[in-house]
Amino acid sequence: MARFGRIATIMFQPKTTNPGLAVLLMGAATAFIAGTTLFAKALGGDTLGAPLHPLQVSHGRFVFAFLAISSAVAIMRPQFTRPNWALHFARTFFGWGGVTLMFASVAFIPLADATAIVFLNPVFAMILAIPLLREKVGPIRWSAAAIAFAGAMILLRPTPESFQIASLLALAAALIMGFELIFIKKLSGREAPVQVLLINNFLGVIIASLAVIGVWQVPTAAQWGVLIALGVCMALAQACFVNAMARADASFIAPFSYGTLLFATLYDIAFFGQIPDWITLTGGGIILSGGILLAWREAKARQRAQNSRV
Repeated sequence: MARFGRIATIMFQPKTTNPGLAVLLMGAATAFIAGTTLFAKALGGDTLGAPLHPLQVSHGRFVFAFLAISSAVAIMRPQFTRPNWALHFARTFFGWGGVTLMFASVAFIPLADATAIVFLNPVFAMILAIPLLREKVGPIRWSAAAIAFAGAMILLRPTPESFQIASLLALAAALIMGFELIFIKKLSGREAPVQVLLINNFLGVIIASLAVIGVWQVPTAAQWGVLIALGVCMALAQACFVNAMARADASFIAPFSYGTLLFATLYDIAFFGQIPDWITLTGGGIILSGGILLAWREAKARQRAQNSRV
């Protein structure tokens, strides 16, 4: 038990800088995040029993992630500060909405397509930051947004023969997650990461439990197992992500988060036999290009801000 406590403390409250380990942890986080969409796709299909509603899938995600994180917190016993409940609720509400729409989309379209489209959320956050955070957006950031949106339009396959309406669910998920990023920015630096994760998943359980009442159905034994795996996978993803961001500069480690698209593509091939076509590769590649350009621009802006304070 003591050994588990040390591991939990290292994962949720890292204190040392280690860029190499940060990259490995971010890689693990992306594998786990893509794994949650894999499990959601399985639960949304009929291979494990009658398909579960996306609201029930997201409910399982929050319940079992909360159980995993609260178990670690009970052993760690960290010091908590007074939380900003309004910001936490707003962040969790939009996060729950985005995750639910994401899970709904992957039941109908390839994991790679849905994942790539959802990667528009930093772009939406950039646009939303103009009215909500009073941020100024320059030509490079607008160019990055235009590039990413061009990739999304390709992935939407906007022709009568190939258009997939479920892609709009992923697009809506990206928009809602953009709102979540705004509130994450507002929370940044105010509270310890482990406190933010615990409260986020606690509130998520409450919201998801209320939302699932009208669509709840008794899962099969296999579905229970996958729901548990989904929640634990998300808890591990959050722990690895927090650890990675704490062990290296955000400007260095953030671009590695796009590894989620790679793992989503591999899972599609391995478990569903869905080999990405040229539209998926082209659209996903363009979105990644826009995202990386935006990340580079954000890194330069942070560096200038730090230099001005010196």
